[in-house]
Amino acid sequence: MSSSADPLAPLGALPGVPDAVESVRKSVDRIYGHRVMRRRSGEVSAEAALRGARASAALEGADWELEELRRRTDFGGEGEPRTVGAALRTTAESGQLLDVWRQSPLRVLARLHLVAAGGTGDDAAVGRPRLAGEPVSGPPPGKEPPAAEEVAARLDALARIVVDGSEAPALVVAAVVHGELATLRPFVSCNGLVARAAERIVLVGSGLDPKSICPAEVGQAELGREAYEGALAGYASGTPEGMAEWIGHCGQALELGARETTAVCEALQRGAA
Repeated sequence: MSSSADPLAPLGALPGVPDAVESVRKSVDRIYGHRVMRRRSGEVSAEAALRGARASAALEGADWELEELRRRTDFGGEGEPRTVGAALRTTAESGQLLDVWRQSPLRVLARLHLVAAGGTGDDAAVGRPRLAGEPVSGPPPGKEPPAAEEVAARLDALARIVVDGSEAPALVVAAVVHGELATLRPFVSCNGLVARAAERIVLVGSGLDPKSICPAEVGQAELGREAYEGALAGYASGTPEGMAEWIGHCGQALELGARETTAVCEALQRGAA
């Protein structure tokens, strides 16, 4: 990332990005204007969180039906149950960390990893960025992650951007936070879950989605793991075309999340949910 005063600002002018920003804003505004949101926004937010967590777990390979999440209470087992439990915990925790995020994003990332990882793996590696030589588990974004030294430097740069603020649109900032974390894979595990939870925090804190009712994770899962990894590869390339592709992908995912919540609102209005 650039060392200019606001390194994210130029990204908002990349080809296709202004249109993506405007399209997302219209989609989000429409769902916030739904009549159900005036009376039952808490229910909508809770349902959006559940669906977002389900989708985030699906991107990690644990693609459970929504009703299975409602029915199950034990997520402590190995394999998919643990992944789903981690997604549920991380999504829930993200809603409690907004104030801390604005002041100390690295603390928030450490907390999200601690919550996601739980008692898995090497406890000494939980809740802190990985050290040189420590392996990374979980679905790869298409290539080997950067070295620990580069990770530390880029995390510091990302934290400075968050604390200093940016004039870039909220979609751009959220996409960069998500893309940077998913590409760096700064922890030994659960990096995708942490990256998507951090994007959720940015969208809420920016005021674009203050009630967290537009689960971008749902859109990411709907677009598919292959498209997700392909767009991340574009981000990792650092080229203007790749960055624009990733931001556009995140915008499309957010619009699909808004569409999902529109369906929830319609169901609530009919008394079907």
